[in-house]
Order: sequence, then C-alpha cells, then structure tokens
Amino acid sequence: MNCPRSAFAAFLFVLLAAVSTAQTSEPAATPGATKAPPLTLEECVARALNRNFDLQIQRLTTSQAKDSVIIAESDFDPTLELTGSASTNQQPAAVSSIDGVTSAGLRQKGQDLRAGVSQRISSGATVSASTSLDRSESNSRNLFLNPAYNGDFSLSVRQPLLRGAGGEFNRSAIRRAELGVDRANYDLKGSVLSVVRAVEVAYYNLAFAREQRAVRTLSLQLAQQLLEENRTRRQTGVATNLDVLQAEVGVANARRNVILAEQAANDREDALIQLIGQFEFDQPLGTVSFTDAPVGNVSFDYSYKLARDNQPALASAAASIRQLEIDARNAKRNQMPTLDVGAALGLNSREAKLGDAASETWSGDGYSWQVDFALRVPWGAREEKARYRQAVTSVTREEARLKQLDQDLVVDVRAAVRAVETNRESATISALATELSQKQYELERARFNAGLSTSRRVLEAQDDLENARVSQLQSQVNLQVALSELQRLEGSSLPRYKIQVEEFR
Repeated sequence: MNCPRSAFAAFLFVLLAAVSTAQTSEPAATPGATKAPPLTLEECVARALNRNFDLQIQRLTTSQAKDSVIIAESDFDPTLELTGSASTNQQPAAVSSIDGVTSAGLRQKGQDLRAGVSQRISSGATVSASTSLDRSESNSRNLFLNPAYNGDFSLSVRQPLLRGAGGEFNRSAIRRAELGVDRANYDLKGSVLSVVRAVEVAYYNLAFAREQRAVRTLSLQLAQQLLEENRTRRQTGVATNLDVLQAEVGVANARRNVILAEQAANDREDALIQLIGQFEFDQPLGTVSFTDAPVGNVSFDYSYKLARDNQPALASAAASIRQLEIDARNAKRNQMPTLDVGAALGLNSREAKLGDAASETWSGDGYSWQVDFALRVPWGAREEKARYRQAVTSVTREEARLKQLDQDLVVDVRAAVRAVETNRESATISALATELSQKQYELERARFNAGLSTSRRVLEAQDDLENARVSQLQSQVNLQVALSELQRLEGSSLPRYKIQVEEFR
C-alpha cells in the first residue's frame, strides 16, 4: 500500500510544479535571451494613442476641418490690387489739320498705375476703394497739356437688400465650418473610445491565448507522464499495449493542441501590435495578465445616462442637424428676389505735372458720383423652392437618424449591461466547474495509481480538466470584453485611463 501512496505523492508534486509553471503567461525563456518586461494594459493604451494609424488619420481629418473655418473666414478678408500698364498707339502717316500732324501719323503714349482694396462685410455689402495716376503723351500740337497727368480716387459700395443680405446669412459658412470642427472633434473622441476598446479586447485575447497555451502545455506534460507510467506498467505486466496506445494518442492530441495554442498566441500578439505600434512585429511583447479587480454591479439607468451625455455619435448627429438647419434657412432666404443698391463717389484731376495731379485730386474741383440699383426676379422661383424643400427634408431625415441612434444606444447599453451581468455569473460558475474538474482528475489519477482505474478514464478526466480551465479563461475574457464595451458606450474609459482628447478650435 505504500507504493501507490508514494506514486500519488510524486504525482502531486509534479502537478503542483507544472501548475506553478503554467501560471506565467509566457513560454520558457530561451537560454541567453532577454526576457521582455511586463506589459500593462495602461501602457498598451498609451502606445495606441500615440502610434495607432486610425487615430493619426482622424487627427489629420480634424485638422482639415479646422482649416475649413479659416477658409470660410477668409471670405471677409480685404483684397489688395495693384495694376500697371504702358501703351503706344501709332497712326499711319498722313497730313491732317485736325490732328495737327503734317509729316508723320498721330502717335499716343500712355502709362497707368492703379492701386485698390476691396472687402466684403458681414452685411453682404462689398466696399471698394481705388486710386490711380495716368500719364498720356502725344505728338499732336493741338493738346493743351502734353504730356498730361491724371489722378483719381473712387469709393464704391454695393449692398444687397433682399437675397444675400444680413449678417446671419453671410456668416453662415463660418458657423457651418465651426460645427464641422465640432463634429470632427466628436469623431476623434469616438475613434479614441473605439481604439481603447479594441486595445482592451486585443490585450485580453492575448492573455487568454497565452494562458490557454500554458494549460495545453500542462496537459501535454501530464499526458507524457501518463505515457511513461503506462510503458513502465507494461514492462511489469500491469498495463497492456492498448493502455500504452491510448496514452500515445493522448500525447499526440495534447501536442496538437499545444501547436494550435501557440499559433493562436502568435496571432493575438500580432493583433495587439497592429493596434499599439507601427510595423514592430519583430519586438517581443512582455507578460500580460487579466485584471484582478472585482466587477461591481451595473445599472442600465446609470449607464444610459452616461452614454447619452458622452456618446460622440449622438453629439455629432446633433451638430449635423444644426448644419442642415443653417442650410435650410439660407435656402429659404434664397427664394427672395435679388435687389442690390450701389453708390460710388470719385475725385479726379488733370495736371501737367505728376505731383500736381496727385495733390489736386483731393481739391474737389473734379468729381463724379453715381447711385444705381438692380432687381432680378426668377420666374416662379422653381429652383429655389425645390432647394428649400430639399433642405427641410434633409433636416427631417437627420432628426430621424438622431432618434434612431438614440434607440440603438438604448439597445446597445441594455445588451452591454446584460452581458456584464451574465458573464460575471458565468465566470463564477466556470471557476467552480474548474475546481470540481481538478478534484475529479486528482481522484481519477489516484484511482489509476492504485490500480482501480484505466488510462482511458484518466485521459478523459484530464480532457475535462483542460476544457474546464479553458472555459474559465474564456469566461474571464468575455467578462472583460463586455465591460470594455459598456465603458465605451458610457465614455467612461477615457477618465479610467486619464485620457484628455485634444480638441481643435
């Protein structure tokens, strides 16, 4: 009776040693190799915020939206203009008493230099001011001033009174662009929340894959131990060739499971690196682990309130409605006729010297003025009315989409809360199932050592224990994934990792 007890004690020692080895999520280190430091979930999230391609693309998109505001504001920037010209006009040779030329044709030369500035203001008016100096010269003897210098200054204003008038209408493009920046900021926040959730899921999946690999490795060690014992028993006549064959098949199946687990772990490593790095697949990832923090109770009312307040998709849809409302107001105003009024005042001078022409322009001796209006009424305004109907329909459509998003949010939060509650209970139950399978396996192994069981029943108990451990790991992953999805919907993952999403203004 001492031999079975000694064998059982030896088995327990091997089992505890194997379990201790399997608790680490890493395979045995290669001699001489440098072991990667532990990799925390917080570090993965921080790396993703700095290096994730999706976030980099979204930040560039948000920066473009900011430039759209500058483009809209530049419509009210002043425009400076400077033009100059020089010309010569030579008439054919003729004898003309009118032109005062007897031997050569009339020749006229001129130079012109003009500077001006114009600006559109928020009322819709365009204000322009310009000044010029001209020089003209001719070979005619009938001119009083030759050469002659002309100076002038003009100021004009053109203001729409109906269509195109008003500060709200003319600054609507700026307001629309500002709302576009708000939407881009919301989209960036949504991308950050999605990336954080993706990193959490990838991290937990990697932890599961490595833990599963450790479980499979432990099962392989136990199967190899059983095979060696059966071979020894066969030599003593206690076991048969069938027992050895069953143990060999068990080792083969365990080895196959280890190979598949190794493949899954490598795939999960690549998936995590894809989120937190840029082409860094040759760098090993450190040890990862599940969080030990208990998951408390969750409430739909509390989570839904957070989601309504923090969900970027809802805020972006509301900003889109405000943009479309601006378009609808503009389309309504564009149904009005076009009525523009204008006024212009000019001062001019004509002197024999350049300096005199420049100074005498402001004397007021030479002047001109003009007022005008223009009225345009499209017959029936069919196009404008159709565009207004389209704009109103767009607002109604986006309002319906916002309600749909809200309803989808209700469903998603309800499902996320249920998933957390269900997986929390499932994790508790799977832990009990693993404990039961562990005890059943130990009992069956002890029975086998005592000669009261077969290797087939030991392998079955070992498979049950392995499946229970994997199931427990999967339930832990499912719980963490469900919690990550709920926190993404709530927006609470941002304060959890102390993330401040930059906003472009």
